[in-house]
Amino acid sequence: MTALLAADVDVWEFELHPEVWLIVAAAIGIGWYVVKVIAPHAVPAGTPAVTTAQKRYFVAALAALYIASAWPVHDIAEEYLYSVHMIQHLLITFVVPPLFLLATPTWLARLVVSEDGESGVWVRRLAHPVVAGVLFNAVIALTHLPWVVNTSVENGPFHYFVHLAAFAVAMLMWIPVAGPLPELRLSLPGQMIFLFTMSIIPTVPAGFLTFAEGALYDSYDHDVRLWGVSIQTDQQTAGLIMKVVGGLFLWTIIAILFFRWAKQHEAPRRPGRTVASGAAVGESADSTGSSPPPERTGSDALTFDEVERAFRESGPAPVEQGRATGDG
Repeated sequence: MTALLAADVDVWEFELHPEVWLIVAAAIGIGWYVVKVIAPHAVPAGTPAVTTAQKRYFVAALAALYIASAWPVHDIAEEYLYSVHMIQHLLITFVVPPLFLLATPTWLARLVVSEDGESGVWVRRLAHPVVAGVLFNAVIALTHLPWVVNTSVENGPFHYFVHLAAFAVAMLMWIPVAGPLPELRLSLPGQMIFLFTMSIIPTVPAGFLTFAEGALYDSYDHDVRLWGVSIQTDQQTAGLIMKVVGGLFLWTIIAILFFRWAKQHEAPRRPGRTVASGAAVGESADSTGSSPPPERTGSDALTFDEVERAFRESGPAPVEQGRATGDG
């Protein structure tokens, strides 16, 4: 009981984590520089550099990043409960990357990932759905190996490298769904199939955690059991979080995409704008904010009589007029 009370005191003692504040401050500084310095030279006058929605996505991304990386989540995740560590990883891979992608304007993405630049070529290759999906799941599987988990808890630089690698491959994985470049996004049915696949593959490591006997990670197998959670319960909870919580998150997005796809098919039946078929999650039009022209449907459909009357009223072509009068 004494050890447990001591652990509770240590957990709730505020830790500054200056590296996290530095990352958040750097992200804010980069955002300010993009809007105030780069945008005036890259965006036509009168066109907003970023939309209100993109600003909100950016703030939400920073908030999620801070929650996942700072006190108390970071301290509990790295020292006490692997289940909280799993929540931390879900935030870093499933929440923060798509929010940052949705916050990125298309014009900025084209500057950074140009088609003829070396970085652009590599990003486009690695962001291919098959490549990105394989890389993401391979890295996530590796991060759950006992040696990787134990080393990351004991070694600070390696710990941040693991988180950075997970974040990087997660960014690639989300580009086909929420990327700022329309040509790199899948169609809505393709996005749904892709995310469905991403929700199925983690079943293997999640099952490994849920049904494993004994302690898998020495770093979490200690006498101080926060809130009385045993090592076995902690591992099982981590597996359930990975599969159930992560799966529900992806399936929620799949449902949103399905209703958006269904709405597209209903749109031609009534007047109003339609949504681009490859629109990213959170978008209702193309990346420039414009919408496709309305289609002629129903009573607006062009008939053969209208075509014939238009030709009859237009009169002969200029060449035919010349021939009729004998010129040429």
